[in-house]
Amino acid sequence: MFTGAMTALVTPFAGGKIDEDTLRRHIDFQIDQGINAVVPCGTTGEASTLSHEEHLEVVRIAVDQVAGRVPVVAGSGSNSTSEAVMLTEGIKEIGADGSLMITPYYNKPTQEGLFQHYSHVAQKVDIPIIMYNVPGRTGINMLPETVARLALIPNIVGLKDATGDLKQASYTLKLVPDDFVILSGEDAIVYSLLGIGGKGVISVVSNIAPAEMTEMVQAFMDGNMETARNLHYRLLPLSDAMFVETNPIPVKGALAMMGRLGNELRLPLVPLSENASGEVRQALTDFGIELD
Repeated sequence: MFTGAMTALVTPFAGGKIDEDTLRRHIDFQIDQGINAVVPCGTTGEASTLSHEEHLEVVRIAVDQVAGRVPVVAGSGSNSTSEAVMLTEGIKEIGADGSLMITPYYNKPTQEGLFQHYSHVAQKVDIPIIMYNVPGRTGINMLPETVARLALIPNIVGLKDATGDLKQASYTLKLVPDDFVILSGEDAIVYSLLGIGGKGVISVVSNIAPAEMTEMVQAFMDGNMETARNLHYRLLPLSDAMFVETNPIPVKGALAMMGRLGNELRLPLVPLSENASGEVRQALTDFGIELD
């Protein structure tokens, strides 16, 4: 269920509130372009500045709009284990197919603390859980040995690896069971991670180029390496452009340039600087994307 190209959805805002109509249109755009799953309320969805009520409302909108066409893997992580349980119970009740659960941030737990955190949530809520390791955001790195321990828990089914470290990912893949799914959390190295045994990506870039990201992953899985490699190099400049400033600033700026949403973020995030805006616009133009 949780393989292929999945989009880490942006959360559109208008006047400080969730822009439901735009979110629904964006989800349809993703599915129409062939994306394999959608992931609301992750880093790209600005989950850290959504209230609990808004968080669950975004998931509710996504589940309703998707209507079973693709899986919905909703963010439900927290640096508080009890809050992670509460959010995960909430997304399960709404009808999400799985949880994307970030490692606890800021409080920097030990490896044993990480194990206890995930195992506690998995015990409390019977929903498939994809763990999310992104040290650059959280200040903590979940090591391969810890992932391997957690992979033995039946409803912990995968890991989004956003370390950018293919050596660490290789050791993780070596230690986990064959049916445990490793997904790339770095758009620029999806092709490389697939090459060592990864099964897909939770992508920022696919917000703007879902068809191409899906085609690249599918081509690789089908053994069409030349097509996959060509798409990797085609997507690479776009991947770089989406991280010229803190995610999701560039991808929201790009979608605004495409006329797909208003360029509204929540403080402390602010829109693209003038220089970065020029870089993103050039990358979109070079890729062949029509701009508003």
